[in-house]
Amino acid sequence: MARKEIRISGFGGQGVVLSGQILGQAASIHNSGFATLTQSYGPEARGGACTAEIVISDEPIDYPYVQEPDVVIVLSQEAYTRYAQNSAALLIIDPDLVKVGAGQKEPLKIPATRMAREMGRVVVANIIMLGYLAALSDVVTSEGLRQAVLDSVPKGTEEFNARAFQTGHEYGLEHGRR
Repeated sequence: MARKEIRISGFGGQGVVLSGQILGQAASIHNSGFATLTQSYGPEARGGACTAEIVISDEPIDYPYVQEPDVVIVLSQEAYTRYAQNSAALLIIDPDLVKVGAGQKEPLKIPATRMAREMGRVVVANIIMLGYLAALSDVVTSEGLRQAVLDSVPKGTEEFNARAFQTGHEYGLEHGRR
């Protein structure tokens, strides 16, 4: 595995940073690689801009910042405006939260927030998104990412989060390829 760079961006309260932590854990613990995480967020705890940037490699990482992401996951319109201009990246959006401009690169889409709401807990939208990423990308193994999810969620919610991950993964296998 070469160096992979992932940017997850949205707003506070969507689990953006947790998603980055889980992805890094999957790479470093469950896939025996190396990972760094940098995060930034506005002064508001919820509702402000939030970004998690993850660098994954099979070698020690000498520069921990994302320069040219391989994957960009966008969960807010503001994040789309700011980060979706990288045409080389695999772009994934929640179409209920992000509208793509005319003439823009067509992203991969998963209505993760709606799917989470239908499951009864909107807070698992980020886990659904990670399942989708696992189905469509080789940044980490699907099983490694699934295990990192289970290791990271609150005790007693593992089964529900496993279902959320599987929901996103199955959606990716069925609908993710263009």
